Amino acid sequence: MRIALVSDAWAPQVNGVVRTLTTTVGRLRARGHVVETITPDGFRTVPCPSYPEIRLAIGCTRGVGERLQAFRADAVHIATEGPLGWAARGWCVDRAMPFSTSFHTRFPDYVAMRTPLKAEWLWRVVRRFHAPASSILVATDTLRRELAGQGLTQTNLWSRGADLTLFSPHTAPHVALAELPGPILLHVGRVAVEKNIAAFLSADVPGTKIVVGDGPARAMLEATYPQARFLGALHGGALASAYAAADVLVFPSRTDTFGLVMIEALASGVPVAAYPVPGPLDILGADGRGGQGAPIGALDDDLATAITRALPLDRAVCAAEGRRYSWDACTDQFLTGLRPIGRGFAVAA
Repeated sequence: MRIALVSDAWAPQVNGVVRTLTTTVGRLRARGHVVETITPDGFRTVPCPSYPEIRLAIGCTRGVGERLQAFRADAVHIATEGPLGWAARGWCVDRAMPFSTSFHTRFPDYVAMRTPLKAEWLWRVVRRFHAPASSILVATDTLRRELAGQGLTQTNLWSRGADLTLFSPHTAPHVALAELPGPILLHVGRVAVEKNIAAFLSADVPGTKIVVGDGPARAMLEATYPQARFLGALHGGALASAYAAADVLVFPSRTDTFGLVMIEALASGVPVAAYPVPGPLDILGADGRGGQGAPIGALDDDLATAITRALPLDRAVCAAEGRRYSWDACTDQFLTGLRPIGRGFAVAA
């Protein structure tokens, strides 16, 4: 199959959306599918306000259309609601061409945190973007229900996976963390206001707090919480070894749609502490047992309590839960959610 994937989120950005998309593209190509990625690196870009490391394509409408026209896709998937996504959406809508989208980020909530704009106003934009899609791919059943409440009912499940060859309880701990006073409390993700990292760093619990990741809030958090260790963004084996050194992954976000780092931690044998909100609830379950018979994490409105409860949990049970998340199964779901175009559309000018 010839698949056009349009995304405003792409390398060198480091986040769960980019890891999901790049991993899926790699799996699709390994299966023999031809994938054309239409991403910001192919266009003139400007820095996103308050996120300068995120580049937004400008003047891209014509270029996106030309690339879609030339590629002659069997299916078009639009992954994000940015300038490239809107350009691809308009091209498909103008031709009455079926396409799929995905909902990765609670964009209205994030923007409302940073601007005077109200989330309900921004949800109108989200509804308009996704309404003509033949299929909207979402990571959890909670998101399916949430989008249904917004009038978007054409959803299909597209879960997430962990690289089980990389994230394992048998990985050696990161050398920079091996000699620190325990327990080692780890956060992995973008260092940004919407991740609520301050709730983790201010939690009254013993041990050493480690932050892996980078982003616009890093300098402020480093100055405010000098006792924490900030390692910056880690990748591959270095990231896996950071998980391996941790006693608990702390996931303080209240707005994430999934939380890929939670299943990476579980696959590494690390229990998770989080708030009882969508994302953690979908992965850990209300009782913290996920799909296992014993707990793999702890959820509590008091994050310090959740951390304390997660610390003694069985790492082998956590690793067994992490092994349930397969990228091959996720790739199958992605293919199921696509909506074939048909050659009559693909050759239309």
